[in-house]
Amino acid sequence: MTPETGGQTPPPVAKTARRTPRFVEAGWHEPPRLQYVRFSRLNRVLHVVMIVSFLSLALTGMSLKFSYTQWAVVLSHMFGGFESAGYVHRFAATVMIIMFIIHIVDLFRRKNREFGTWKAMLTGPHSMVFNAKDLADFIGNMKWFVGKGPRPQYGRWTYWEKFDYIAVFWGMTVIGSTGLMLWFPEIFTLVLPGWLINVATIIHSDEALLATGFIFTVHFFNTHLRPEKFPMDTVVFTGRMDVEELMDDKPAEYNELVRNGTLQENLAPAYPPIVERVIRAFGWTAVTIGICVVVMIIYAMVFAYR
Repeated sequence: MTPETGGQTPPPVAKTARRTPRFVEAGWHEPPRLQYVRFSRLNRVLHVVMIVSFLSLALTGMSLKFSYTQWAVVLSHMFGGFESAGYVHRFAATVMIIMFIIHIVDLFRRKNREFGTWKAMLTGPHSMVFNAKDLADFIGNMKWFVGKGPRPQYGRWTYWEKFDYIAVFWGMTVIGSTGLMLWFPEIFTLVLPGWLINVATIIHSDEALLATGFIFTVHFFNTHLRPEKFPMDTVVFTGRMDVEELMDDKPAEYNELVRNGTLQENLAPAYPPIVERVIRAFGWTAVTIGICVVVMIIYAMVFAYR
């Protein structure tokens, strides 16, 4: 009892409930670190769609190409048979073509919004077109491999990333055009001689085999299996990378961002751990399927070739 309350015991003061911090609700034990945003959402979505469609094309296409092997028969049955595998193949091809068109449209939009002219876009420091620095980086990388020089100071794009990017245009042109010829032979033979369909069959099959082998070996190694990235590089899925990784992997780009004072405005919180785990599960699934396809192709060509 107190004089101020007239001899009555004051009511207990209600305690204000403390709200759980948002980073704890998201699965973090401490505030998330900031990461450099390297890829836009559209780039990431298109890459995921390309992975799914390319895996579908590789699985169905290789099962048709090596249909005389037991693994191809088993694989085709997973798609409902060889005829159904053909339908899946054409559907995945349609998705790939749509994705490619969306990317081309986005290139035009970026040219107008960020560069103004095609010359500035294709010859600038962030261009995906090969330039003299790429040749110097290649030579420097070969020297670095044998301990005869330092690792090159890579910018936003390395020469092997540019090669992978340009290879998509080559593949869409060669594999895509011949695939359409095989899909709609009646239309194409209205203006082309019929024997070109046979040529298109050979080109489509062999170029697809080359693309599959390259993606599932060289591209996988450069992206995920080289020592500084092993066992998985998730930046193309999250769009983000640690600043320390940017400094080590792309020192020229990091120095440019610091020099221009634009590094801070390109930072964003990292994704929660659960998102990282889902991304890694998807990535490892794709890598595992790709490696299995390569093993099956080698087996077919060495032990069961016809």
